[in-house]
Amino acid sequence: MKPASDRMQHRRRSLSSQSLANEVYLKVEEVAARYGVSIDTIYRWKRNGDFPKARKVGPGVTRWRLSDLIEHEANMQACFATHLNIPRSE
Repeated sequence: MKPASDRMQHRRRSLSSQSLANEVYLKVEEVAARYGVSIDTIYRWKRNGDFPKARKVGPGVTRWRLSDLIEHEANMQACFATHLNIPRSE
């Protein structure tokens, strides 16, 4: 029988593999399309810390978890303009 620490490490790896399989990951192009912005904007938001972190899912492969984006959206504050004063050109 394997030592308890080996069994726990194997179980952790299995759980993380299962959660990886159940999670939806988006490419930067898909994230940009979701928000209606450019790819550069997504990277700028990420760099500024205003956006969820991307996850490394393989060598040279970075993706955003959909669940992270949904959570971020739930915490975003919206701003609505109730009055807009636009000078009239005469």
